[in-house]
Amino acid sequence: MAALHIVDLEAAINFWRERSPSPDGVVLCAELRALAEVYARMVYLGALEVDEAELSGAARDAWMVWYASQPDTPCIAICSTSQGDDVCKGCGRSFDEVQHWTVMTPVEKRAVWRRITLDGSSWRFNRYAERAIE
Repeated sequence: MAALHIVDLEAAINFWRERSPSPDGVVLCAELRALAEVYARMVYLGALEVDEAELSGAARDAWMVWYASQPDTPCIAICSTSQGDDVCKGCGRSFDEVQHWTVMTPVEKRAVWRRITLDGSSWRFNRYAERAIE
């Protein structure tokens, strides 16, 4: 099973805070309560990731609504894996990740997104600066 990173959980919480703000500053919508329960447990345990199987149905549903608001693929339609590169210069995914993207779970996809974002070396993140030099 794939693990959900705390950064994605925080993003989902902020999404729901904006989407369904508390009317009195205290009461949370059901989606926020479900996500906050997972978040609080992670903070208490000092965990940066939680196995997706440990999410309650309500927390998973709330996370999936946030997930649906995010871009599905990091592809920028410049795929160097089709030219034989092990890692795509355009999006930063490995050949296997590009090939299996359609069958990956949302949590697996977010793990790839996190890795390539932290790396930040693909053209997707550097506005084609490397390509301009070539």
